[in-house]
Amino acid sequence: MATKTAVTEKRYRIGEFATKTGLSGPTLRYYEKEGLVKPHRSDNGLRYYTDADASWIKFLLHLKGTGMTIEQLKQYVAWRAEGDATITKRLQLLKNVRRGFLQEFEELQHSMTILNDKIDWYQGKVDGHISDNEGFANYLASLNHEE
Repeated sequence: MATKTAVTEKRYRIGEFATKTGLSGPTLRYYEKEGLVKPHRSDNGLRYYTDADASWIKFLLHLKGTGMTIEQLKQYVAWRAEGDATITKRLQLLKNVRRGFLQEFEELQHSMTILNDKIDWYQGKVDGHISDNEGFANYLASLNHEE
């Protein structure tokens, strides 16, 4: 008769988990204090994390990377804990975050365009393709770009 062996879930102490997620121990403790992540506790009370927790942190970091604030993250986590009845609220929150992110992204793209234009303007001056008396504002106007 074959016996089944239980698969033990990998447990990470806070230092290992910090390395795995790219977050510092103090940041993980802050996230815990704010209710964004809930570490498990061993029988002797030590906190540990699992691969599922790492996936959750990765998702939170994606949301944070879109400009979602800690308060918005906390609201999302609270609504998620309440279950499917809050899907509409979560959807609206994510759409609002996306709208803000897209606006910020457009501003970043514009800034990158101006940076590239400035680099090209300087390079044109160095290479002699742009005359010494042509100012940057005129150069931008020739490209139909606005500052």
